[in-house]
Amino acid sequence: MNIGIFTERSARFWPQKTAILFRDHAITYAELEKRSNRLAHALLGLGLQKGDRVAIVSPNRPEIIELECALYKAGLVKVALNARLAQNELEDALSNAEPSICFTGPEHQAMIDKATQNGIALAHRFIFSSDETAEDWQDYETLLSRHSDEHIHIDMATDDLAVLHYTSGSTGKLKAAMQTVGNRMASLRKNVMGRMHMQGKEVLLLSGPITHASGMFMQAILYQGGTILLLEKFQPNQVLEAIEKHRATICFVVPAMINALLADPGIKTRDLSSLRLLLYGAAPISPTRIREAWSAFGPVLSQGYGAGETTGGIIALSVEDHRIAIEEGRDELLGACGRISCESEVEVLDEQGNRVKGDEIGEICVRGPDVFAGFWRTPQATADAFDKRGWLRTGDLARMDDAGYIYIVDRRKEMIVTGGFNVYPNEVETVLAQHPALYEACVIGIPDERWGEAVTAVVVLRDGQEASEEEIMTFCRDRLADFKRPRSVAFVDQLPKNANGKLSRKDVREPYWRGRARLVN
Repeated sequence: MNIGIFTERSARFWPQKTAILFRDHAITYAELEKRSNRLAHALLGLGLQKGDRVAIVSPNRPEIIELECALYKAGLVKVALNARLAQNELEDALSNAEPSICFTGPEHQAMIDKATQNGIALAHRFIFSSDETAEDWQDYETLLSRHSDEHIHIDMATDDLAVLHYTSGSTGKLKAAMQTVGNRMASLRKNVMGRMHMQGKEVLLLSGPITHASGMFMQAILYQGGTILLLEKFQPNQVLEAIEKHRATICFVVPAMINALLADPGIKTRDLSSLRLLLYGAAPISPTRIREAWSAFGPVLSQGYGAGETTGGIIALSVEDHRIAIEEGRDELLGACGRISCESEVEVLDEQGNRVKGDEIGEICVRGPDVFAGFWRTPQATADAFDKRGWLRTGDLARMDDAGYIYIVDRRKEMIVTGGFNVYPNEVETVLAQHPALYEACVIGIPDERWGEAVTAVVVLRDGQEASEEEIMTFCRDRLADFKRPRSVAFVDQLPKNANGKLSRKDVREPYWRGRARLVN
C-alpha cells in the first residue's frame, strides 16, 4: 500500500482541476502529480531509502504539499517542523530526528546554517524560491527539473513510519509522535467519511501551519478532487478577503483565530456566505464566543478534538449540535467537545481504568488504528503515554453524559490545587470570557503561603474597553464557588502563544514561579 497512489488517481480523474491555490497561482492535479513524482525520484536518486527522514522548515507554501505527496510515494519520513520554532528548539528537533535532507525557504536559511555550524549533520540542503543559491545549498526547482515525472511508489506496510509529528513544546522539550502509514490512512478515512466528505465543489482554506493540525485535512481534500486554498500565514483581514474572493467552503481555525476574526472590521462587510463549515479546535473556547461566531459566520460551526498522538480528530461537536444548543439556549452543550466520531474507541476512565459514571471526572483515553506508535527515541515518554491495557492517556480530564457528549474539564497537568481543592483553569476562563470588556484570559495558580496556590487571572482587555481588578473579581463572585474565584487579576497587552498559536500557559506561569525548585507548592 502507499498513500501516494491517491495523488495519481486524482490526477487521472480531474487533471485540470485546481488542487492548490496560493497567491492566486493555481497548481492542477496533473501538475501536482508530475511535480511530486519528480521529487520522489530525486530523493531516491540521492540514495535515500525507505524510513529515512526528510526535514521541512517553512511557512505555508505549496512545496510542503508537494513534499508530503512525494515522501509518501518514496517511502520516506516527513519531519515537518513549525516555522515559528526558536533556534534551540529547531536544533533540538533536528538532533532528535537526524534527517539527512532539509528543505526550507529563504526565511530560515540562516537558522539552518547556524544549526549545521552547531553540529547538526545534513547531507543535502534545498531552498525554495531563492534568487541566489548559497554555498552548500541546492535549488528546489533545479532538483525537480532533473528527474522523471513518471509515477512511482514504494510498497509500505501499515506499521511503517510515515511522519514524525513534533509537539508544540508547551510542556517542555520537543518530542515527536510517530505516525505510521496505517495512522495516516486512518486519518484519511475518518476525514473522508466525516466532516470532510465533499458536498460539491469544496475549497478548503488553510492559514494555520500545515506542518501541524491544519495539514491533517489536506489528503482528504486531494483524495476527493477539492481545492486547497493556502495562505502563507494567518492574518484576519486576509482570511476574510480570501473566503469572499475564492468562495471558500471550509475553513479550519483555532479559538485564538476566531477571536481575531471577530475583532476584524471585515467581519461585518465581507461576503462569507460560501462557507458551509467553520472547523475549530485545539484549545478551549467559551459558549459566549461560540454564540458570537455563530452570529457572524452563520450556522456553520463544528468543533473537533484530537491530537498528534491520535493523528487528528476523534471527537466532534457537529453543526447540528451547535444549532440545537444555540436555539434551545443550552450553553452546557456548547461547553462539550462533542461525541466520538470515528472508528477509534474513546472512553473516560478513572485511575484504575474503569469507565466513570454520571458527573465523575476521568481521563480521556483512546485506542484504535489512528493512535500513534509512540514517541520517537523516547521510550519512557511512550510508556507513560499508555496504560497497561494499551489505552492512550491523553492527559485531558473530562466527564461524559448519558447521551455520549464529552465535556473537557482541563489538562491534568494544569489543574490548580488551592487549599486542598482542585480548580480547573478552563472552568474559570469560561466565566471570564463572558465579561464584555475581556478579550482573552489565562487562569493560573501562583505561589501562596496560605493556600499553596492562589487562583490568578491574567487578562487582555478588548480595544477601547476598561475594567478594574475589583470589577472582574466581583463578576466572578456571582458565578463561581469561593475557592474557584481569582484572588488577583493581572492586566497585560497580550498573552503568549506557542508555535501553533495556542495559549502558552507555561509562559504565563513562568514569572510567578521563577527560581523555585518545584512548579507547585
